[in-house]
Amino acid sequence: MLLPPPNLELVCTLDVELDQIREMGSGRAGTRRIIPIIGGTVSGPRLSGRILNLGADWQTLFSDGLAELDTRYAMETHDGATIEIVNYGFRHGPPKVLDAVARGEDVDPSSYYMRTQARLETGDARYAWVNRTLFIGVGARQQSSVRVDLYAVT
Repeated sequence: MLLPPPNLELVCTLDVELDQIREMGSGRAGTRRIIPIIGGTVSGPRLSGRILNLGADWQTLFSDGLAELDTRYAMETHDGATIEIVNYGFRHGPPKVLDAVARGEDVDPSSYYMRTQARLETGDARYAWVNRTLFIGVGARQQSSVRVDLYAVT
């Protein structure tokens, strides 16, 4: 039996606006911080709308430079549906590149790794397909925002 390989289909681009980082200090596994999500836009072939002013990225930073990303926020589609986004992933790369990212400099996204797995959920029947679809994200950190291209695994 030959199983079909997965394909990726671009669903949307999330441009997520961030507030100031709240440093929590050292936790059990690493340095903890919270980054509030305050808005943004969603644009793409299958989803479009706006990021709502709620939610946050609860990050853990490890001594080797790995950032564990753990976000929960929501979007409102262009036609009024609310969709929850839970996005978990990793960001890592060469120390010089990560230092530039931390300073808010524009860095070529191909020079570091920022990938996520996303779960979307809604009660709106028009978007019920998101409840049964796996999503993968490719991201980039900018000075006060994050951009994620979100793909459906088909």
